[in-house]
Formats: sequence, C-alpha cells, structure tokens
Amino acid sequence: MSDAFKGLRLYNTLTRTKTDFVPIDALNVRMYVCGPTVYDFAHIGNARPVIVFDVLFRLLRHVYGQAHVTYVRNITDVDDKINARALRDFGGEIAAGKLSLNEAIRRVTEKTADQFHRDVATLGCLEPTVEPRATEFVEPRADGKADMITLIQSLIKRGHAYVAAGEVLFDTASMPDYGQLSKRNLDEQQAGARIAVDAHKKNPGDFVLWKLSTQEEPGWESPWGRGRPGWHIECSAMSAAYLGEVFDIHGGGLDLIFPHHENEIAQSRCAHGTDVMANIWMHNGFLQVEGQKMSKSLGNFYSIHELLETETFGGRSWPGEVLRLAMLMTHYREPIDFSVRKLEEAENTLRKWKRAADLAPAAGDLPTKVVEALSDDLATYAAFQHLTLLANEAAEFDGKGENPAAASLKAALLFLGFDVGAAKVDEAAVNKAIARRLELIAAKNWAEADRIRDDLLAQGVQLKDGKDPATGERVTTWEVKR
Repeated sequence: MSDAFKGLRLYNTLTRTKTDFVPIDALNVRMYVCGPTVYDFAHIGNARPVIVFDVLFRLLRHVYGQAHVTYVRNITDVDDKINARALRDFGGEIAAGKLSLNEAIRRVTEKTADQFHRDVATLGCLEPTVEPRATEFVEPRADGKADMITLIQSLIKRGHAYVAAGEVLFDTASMPDYGQLSKRNLDEQQAGARIAVDAHKKNPGDFVLWKLSTQEEPGWESPWGRGRPGWHIECSAMSAAYLGEVFDIHGGGLDLIFPHHENEIAQSRCAHGTDVMANIWMHNGFLQVEGQKMSKSLGNFYSIHELLETETFGGRSWPGEVLRLAMLMTHYREPIDFSVRKLEEAENTLRKWKRAADLAPAAGDLPTKVVEALSDDLATYAAFQHLTLLANEAAEFDGKGENPAAASLKAALLFLGFDVGAAKVDEAAVNKAIARRLELIAAKNWAEADRIRDDLLAQGVQLKDGKDPATGERVTTWEVKR
C-alpha cells in the first residue's frame, strides 16, 4: 500500500453517504462497471463513466498495487437494438441466405466494439482487467464460471422467479427490501402504476429474466425454450463470474440506478442468498450538451468518434485528452454541461500544464496532495487546483538543476492519463504509410486502410482526410497528438 495513502472515502449511492472504503480483501480489490451496448458507436455521454472509473481504477492500483485490483467492464452484445441494427445493415444478405442473423449480429458488434476500444484508448483510458462479452455467459460454461441460465434456474428454485407466457420473470414481491438502491417502495410502485400490467405478470414491477426468440431473433436453448436473456441478468452473471457473489465497488451512470442496477441487486442477492451484491455503488451524473439534453432530434447527439475525428462540434475535431480533462473538470457526481467553451478551457489548461511539465526531463514522485484530493471521493477539481499551483511554481523556478515542481507535475499528469511526452515520429515513414493508405482506399481495401490509420494513431499520429479545393482529390494531412 502506498505511503501517501491516508484513507479513501467514496460516496455510496446505496446509503446516500460518503464512507471509508474498506475492501473485502486488500489483496484482491474488485470493481465492476457497466460497459457499452455495442449496437452503435458510443456517444459522448458513454465516455463519462469510462473516464471516471478509469481514474478510480488508477487510484486503486496506486493504493493497493496493480496486481491486487481487478476491474471488470462488460460488453453487451445481445440486445434487441443490436438485432434491429443487424437487420437494417445486413437485411438483404440475410434474406438472400448469404448471411445468418447471428453472423450479421457478430459483424455489427465487432465493428462497434473495435471502434469503442479505439475511442476510449484515445481518451487516455486503461484497458480493464477483464472485458467479458454477454454472449459468452448465456449458457453453462466449461470453466464453471457463473452464467445466466444457471442463475435463472437458481432464482426459480429459491422461489424468486416464475415462468409465465413463455417468459421467466423475477418476482419482486418475493424480495421484501426490493428498491433499496433507488429508494422506490414496491407498494407505491404497484399502487401508482400508470400503465397496464401485462396479464402474465404477478406484479407490475416484475421484470424479464428470459424471453422466447422467434426464428428472426438470436436465441439459445434453455429449459424454457429457445430464447435470449433479459438485460439485467447479464451483469449479474458476468460480475459473479470474475468478482464473486459479493465484491467491493459497482459503478455506472446515474441513469442505470433504476431499473438496471436495482434489478441486478435483486437477482444477485436472491440467487446467492447474500445481503449485498456490492458494498459500494457509485454513479456519475448526467451530461448535457450546450445546456440541453443530448438528443438526435435536437441535432446535438455526438459520438466519441465524431468529436475525435470530424469537425461537427465547434467547427473542429478535439484531442482525446482535451475531452478527458473537460469531463474531469466537473466532479463526477455532478451534472456536466459539455460545451465548446468547456473544451477550450480544458485545452488551454492542458497546454499550460504541459508547457510547465516539459521543464523537467523526467517525472518525479506523485504529489501527495493529488492522491489526497482523489481519495476524497475523486475530487478531481481539487487535484487540478494543485496541478495549476505546480505549473505556476515550475514556470517561476530559477534554480539550477532539476525543476522539482515540473517533475511532480509530470508525474501527476501521467498518473491521471495525460501524455506529457512529445511523440517522436519518422516523417518519411509516416508519409510513405499515408501514400500506401491512399492506394488502398482507391482500391476499396477499407480494412487494410483502416489498419494503417490505427497503427499510426497508436504511434501518436492522427490523420485528417479532406479534399483538395482545386482538384477535388482526396488529401490526407497529419499531426502529432501530444
């Protein structure tokens, strides 16, 4: 454990209080965060929990040691929206018998999952320890890890689920304290229900664990017929598979508290007979764009990829680390107004910090005050105030030898996921790669062209495609991303 550590306090949505974090096992600290549903490119709202919990992951590794922290972030690749996207994109090939629905779904999810990985890497996020896919945990597994069908069977056996009209539903009335996370009283929910209750449900709040699939929908064989899982059971299975029946921290966006996280708790506790699923529940606040709720109908719906690669927001593209800092400038539990002004502020701040950090040839020790600020429920704003003080001190340093403030600043920036080393690239090699990529594009070899682009991005070289205003020919420029 780090000598700089003086205690970690986190806000627990379950208790509505900030509490000391005491891991179940300091040698095996476990965190689960709900990941993307990969039916389309991740939007900027999806980026916030990824960035927030990346910072927590970094902090936990600093405090308890990298080898002693397990971070699980799932990928949901079975979902009705995914089915619809597959039919939309590959309906003709499916109808012609050239492609099965499952193959089409795999194509959709592979493409969007790969893009998600590239996007969040550009945002400076570490890979999670484990990234399970929902489709891999539907049926009983050879390795004996938890799976959805077995969990549902356990819930039926324990009297917490029932079969009706071809579905398996969770019986909310079987759990007396259902609703603790969202503070929703079950009796009030039933009495105040404004919509007609499905005839086969015992209670209005009962939710689907398993539903039957038509021939046009993906499905798995089960004791209840060929079907597919409900949304909530997926995370209960994947978290149990890698973190056990009870673990330390469960995170996600505020919008997931109800029904998703509430129902996760119900399933997991009732299937395993435990008092809790996770000891601490953490949720990041909502995101608006320029003061309005993000919506496709309002024209303010942006994917991470669009912000990184196109000029659709503020008339320009934005470096990943600028997006990252803009997200972290607001405390994670507070709502955030994502705006061009905020991005410009983040860019200017980052430029000032990097200029000061460059005054040191190497990183020094991670500042204790930064660790202390983050240890107070991820108080990033307080941590950033200290970075600015260090930047000012580094700029004013007139002593001989190393600049201690700059070295500390460099260490803090690296720790927080910001690149403080100017990328050194071989310009001739980059230009040769670009020329080859243009040849591949002309030949419509998109996969190989994308590979070259991604390889260059991994080296810190970002490509910008455009047209020559005089000839109309495709031209590609590039820049080194700091």
